[in-house]
Amino acid sequence: MVSEKKKERKRLDCRPSCRFSLSTTAHPGAVSSGASLGPSFSLVMGAPGVTPPPQVRGWREGLLPGRLVLDENVRGVITMNEEYETRFLCNTSKEWKKAGVEQLRLSTVDMTGVPTLANLHRGVQFALKYQSLGQCVYVHCKAGRSRSATMVAAYLIQVHNWSPEEAVEAIAKIRSHISIRPNQLQVLKEFHKEITARAAKSN
Repeated sequence: MVSEKKKERKRLDCRPSCRFSLSTTAHPGAVSSGASLGPSFSLVMGAPGVTPPPQVRGWREGLLPGRLVLDENVRGVITMNEEYETRFLCNTSKEWKKAGVEQLRLSTVDMTGVPTLANLHRGVQFALKYQSLGQCVYVHCKAGRSRSATMVAAYLIQVHNWSPEEAVEAIAKIRSHISIRPNQLQVLKEFHKEITARAAKSN
């Protein structure tokens, strides 16, 4: 019989598989993996239960929430999963809150799902809020390949005024196995169009 302690450890194991340090003055070739440098804002991107690559291994299983808070200064979490996917894998919203972290769930269907434009805007504003406080945000889905990558791309588009293709290329340089599907790229193009139109009106 599995002990309650082991069950808890397994449930809280939601390890990061990639980390992005995004300087506010970065260009597509300037996105790098590793610790945040100086005033850079880190988006920690990952997937529940996936073994992280060598540069971020050594995280003790079951202690990720504490590690994210202490080592990465994470104070916000963007969860792209539907609720049932994370029920036995990750912290609940209350558990994140107890750790001093705010969770924003932007439920998106796995495999075929596309984040809505409204949710992309919500996610980016959420990330910008913590950026303004000098804190970091952890973005995750199930495999860390499509839904979370789409969200991170939207952030890059808005902050750096990149095209969707530039944003996806920048992420792929660090995390080569991301998979932005045509319909996800299309919503990023719509997001880019809205951001560009807003910028034009403000000028």
